[in-house]
Amino acid sequence: MNGHSMLRETLRRLSRNPLAVAGAAVVLFFCVLALFPWLVSSHDPNRIDILKILEPPSGAHPLGTDDLGRDVLARMLHGARISLSVGFVAESIAIGIGLVIGLLAGYYGGKVDSLLMRFVDIMLCFPTFFLILAVIAFIGPSIWNIMFIIGVTGWMGVARLVRAETLSLKERDFVAAARAQGAGTARILFRHILPNTLAPILVAATLGVAGAILVESGLSFLGIGVQPPTPSWGNILTAGKDNIEFAWWLSLFPGLAIFLTVLGYNLLGEGIRDAVDPRLKGR
Repeated sequence: MNGHSMLRETLRRLSRNPLAVAGAAVVLFFCVLALFPWLVSSHDPNRIDILKILEPPSGAHPLGTDDLGRDVLARMLHGARISLSVGFVAESIAIGIGLVIGLLAGYYGGKVDSLLMRFVDIMLCFPTFFLILAVIAFIGPSIWNIMFIIGVTGWMGVARLVRAETLSLKERDFVAAARAQGAGTARILFRHILPNTLAPILVAATLGVAGAILVESGLSFLGIGVQPPTPSWGNILTAGKDNIEFAWWLSLFPGLAIFLTVLGYNLLGEGIRDAVDPRLKGR
């Protein structure tokens, strides 16, 4: 089966999975809102209005206002852009690091494999969230620091996955044929082995974005993530915590957005995994 046929078959299997389709719809919905917030709200997310502090949802402010009179809907729309950007960039960094380490460990084996995998084991020994807290406390919170730190502390699972795939693929006939034709290591890795690892990497990346969004939201909720006045779902929740007794909307709506986004990515990731799993081809 060629690449185009495999892609069509994967998309067909994915489209027949209602949960995966629902997850894709949720992901697409929030991505569209993040890219085009003006389609839903024309309010300035940072405009303070002391006359409209903690107003409940209304026609003028569908999701209410916060403790500074700012429109919650506008802040959530712009916060979606921040949260999703952190998820995409952080996971891209994690995939890049894990891909290189996994390919090298799986292809060379021996001492290289042992050294790299022991490094992976050491990294896995650290509680990731507390490691992120410590590093951010040291270098200071900012959007780019958060993206970088989440990325460089979240690559270990990808490295193990790519290593396992590479260990299997390097023994295949097509790799032996390429080696016999004089192909160099780089060509074998990136032309023959890497394309055959993309399916599990795509699944890991989809699930990883959800994890990165959760981490960013948790950091911002604790006050060491994205800093005000820049909106993110996490720091909107912080305002909700401070006013939860009489401003329920500040906690409900951003919390629901985080829940639906993470659920959407998880459903989509599980659907992609089932679609590319060769053991399910006969179903």
